[in-house]
Amino acid sequence: MHLRLKLALFLLFALQTIGISQTDLGYYLPKGYTYDPKVPKPKDILGFEVGDWHASHDQVVMYMQALAASSNRVKLEVIGRSYEMRPQIVLTITSPANHGKLPQILAERQKLRDPAANPNLQNMPLVMWAGYSVHGNEASAVNASLLAAYHFAAANEIAADLDNIIILLDPALNPDGVNRFASWVNSHKSYVMNGDANNRELNEAWPRGRTNHYWFDLNRDWLPVQHPESRNRVAKFQQWLPNIHLDFHEMGTNSTFFFQPGVPARNHPLTPKKNFELTEKIGLYHAKYLDRIGSLYYTQENFDDFYYGKGSTYPDVQGSVGILFEQASSRGHLQESIYGPVTFAFTIRNQFVCTLSSFEAAKDMRVEMNTYLRDFYKEAKAESDVDPNKAYIFGAKEDGGRTYHLAEMILQHKIDLFKLNEDITVNGVQFEKDKAFIVPLNQPQYRLIKSLFETRTTFQDSLFYDVSAWTMPMAFNLDFMALNSKILNLANVEQVNQSALMLKKGEVLGEVGSYSYLFEWNEYYAPKAAYALMEKGYLVRVSHEPLVLPDGKPMARGSILVSRGQSNRSEQDLHNDLAKIAAETGIDIHGIQTGYTQGANIGSPKIDVLSKPSIAILVDGGVSSNEAGEIWHLLDQRMQMPTTLLPLSRVGAAELGRYNVIVMPEGSYGQLGKSGAEKLKDWVRSGGTLIAQGNAMSWLDQQEVAAFKFKTVPYEDKQVQRRYADFENAMGARVTGGAIMNVKLDITHPLGYGYTKAELFSFRDNNLFLQISENPYANVMVYPESPLASGYLHPSNRDQIKNTAAIKVSGQGQGRVIGMADNANFRAFWFGTNKLFLNAVFFGQTIIPGTAR
Repeated sequence: MHLRLKLALFLLFALQTIGISQTDLGYYLPKGYTYDPKVPKPKDILGFEVGDWHASHDQVVMYMQALAASSNRVKLEVIGRSYEMRPQIVLTITSPANHGKLPQILAERQKLRDPAANPNLQNMPLVMWAGYSVHGNEASAVNASLLAAYHFAAANEIAADLDNIIILLDPALNPDGVNRFASWVNSHKSYVMNGDANNRELNEAWPRGRTNHYWFDLNRDWLPVQHPESRNRVAKFQQWLPNIHLDFHEMGTNSTFFFQPGVPARNHPLTPKKNFELTEKIGLYHAKYLDRIGSLYYTQENFDDFYYGKGSTYPDVQGSVGILFEQASSRGHLQESIYGPVTFAFTIRNQFVCTLSSFEAAKDMRVEMNTYLRDFYKEAKAESDVDPNKAYIFGAKEDGGRTYHLAEMILQHKIDLFKLNEDITVNGVQFEKDKAFIVPLNQPQYRLIKSLFETRTTFQDSLFYDVSAWTMPMAFNLDFMALNSKILNLANVEQVNQSALMLKKGEVLGEVGSYSYLFEWNEYYAPKAAYALMEKGYLVRVSHEPLVLPDGKPMARGSILVSRGQSNRSEQDLHNDLAKIAAETGIDIHGIQTGYTQGANIGSPKIDVLSKPSIAILVDGGVSSNEAGEIWHLLDQRMQMPTTLLPLSRVGAAELGRYNVIVMPEGSYGQLGKSGAEKLKDWVRSGGTLIAQGNAMSWLDQQEVAAFKFKTVPYEDKQVQRRYADFENAMGARVTGGAIMNVKLDITHPLGYGYTKAELFSFRDNNLFLQISENPYANVMVYPESPLASGYLHPSNRDQIKNTAAIKVSGQGQGRVIGMADNANFRAFWFGTNKLFLNAVFFGQTIIPGTAR
């Protein structure tokens, strides 16, 4: 053999052995296609081949801009920005002829939701939405979007197909997470790659790149739409009504490749069976394409289509077909697995191949998919016609804020909504003008509305990939009920839309120079108002007894009293500040001219001066980033309160005295050690308020910082033998993935201030059963005999949870430790229990020592 040839082969072998990438575009692109040379390849813009490095979000945007500038098939649109101000982009890819008539196509597609319309299904283009990397560290997807965009923009052979298909390509559903992860793996990549799972490159730092800026899983936010990324995307979805929605993800490295349909028994009952059949039919295309490249795959053995808040299930209740793809992850550029080394390029290719298989299915099934979408809404109309319920009413007369935010959520999904223009009473429940809304069921989104308002406690299957209940009025702690047609037709209502919906402005009811100002704590944004006033230096106090103003108006426990105190602001400044804050928060502030009120007087010892909260949230290490992020988001975005994110590694060196509230989200705190526990104990003894969620309470109990005991629940099975094949399902059925629970709250307790009823709903996603205290005053919120309100709870867990504590207070010296078994801030949409957490922040300092043991 010639020496040069030997040397070349040796170098090729050496390069492959040490892991330096030799990928080129031919590894990815399908055979038999030619490409327009005027359209740039990814490497032309990025400077590296797809798969050699992780493309950062700005690089992805840069390449997509280059495509849009070079191809008349591509239009780039910025639909919004993330929290970190990164642009959210969507590419509309179709034929130039279709680009010239997009308004007409959009108008024709909206007819699919109108049972009385007769759209031309034979000539209507199919719309396929391809969404990549809603989890930022599942990076094969976003990098596959580069290939997909290039192929659809440049492949000559698909020109005619694009006359009948419109592709909406969302290359990075989570811009901030994508960028965080790309930065991590690229900055830790070796040129001589190492697939060792212990390698730093493959073990990203807390909070990892899965989530958005506030550490939320955006793939759970399609229905709640609490974040800008979701709101922007859902608005575009509702505009286009895609037929097929592709949702690309990753799973564990020691896996293969999954595509839907999932487990048949785990579909939501409101989703038509035809949806599953179409998903299965499309799946045959994926199988064919993956067979060609020899990739291992499976289907119908995992995952579900139950919770409508995910990217692969939200479409299913819209007449679309959502399809989940799960690729075994390299988590970096190379990782060892039981199947052999998993390269980043390999994972990208599988995702790209299934984009192509979906395109072929869309081409072949265009008329069938458009027909299904049209029939979905025809059938929904027929179901609503025979439904004895004709509408839902919801509201809270004591709190316009929570009511407003549910109305805001509903309108995001193109649901008709009507506000109440007069006070009415239905079945003994009062609904007030401007604080209640009616949702008719006779509208295209009938099935989605049912899913938002229904309570369901029986299920075909007992395993859930996500939550089993999301009854929204319960999440917002609102009164609600179904209405028959007679009541609906008698109500005086007015339709509202997104642009017209506004939080009702509050006002100051009193003159400049009033003796004192008061407002109740029941409105959602009362904590925001209180903090803003403290920040300005005013004296802010809380009343532990009811008051009656001189004009006869009763003020409940927890009412806030405001005066100039020691500030140097004038009476006019105070009045102006109050007026501005009232307008922003929706609270009414009452000015009075005397301190001689009925009940407690304004100078009563039952009225405590409040210290301005100075808050630290413990983060990093074993702390749940999701729960920490929910707290951070609540305080930062909604209440506009500054917060320190305090890493566990800094607790030992930090001066804790600068904080009067420390929050321990769900998590493992062993990293703090004995010295950290002693430091926290001393801080509590000196008067701090420590708020602990979930397993944080167990650690505090073990370290004798607070007294929190949990039931030990042994697994008992009286049968001598059970089938091995049933083990996973049997164990999975005991998991509480997410259910809504009835709870009983002591509304005379500072942690219950602002609530007008003892009964409310709490969200539970764990099997922690907190034993009640021997001191009955410490058991602030408990589970009753019948705890389940909506969702799935294993029978054994129902027995264990009843008569346990949901919130319990423990004491240590001058301070308080407030334990919460449930997550009061779940996914930012559990508005109904946010106040419990905020009460702990503001009023924990006022809890009488003898009630906390």
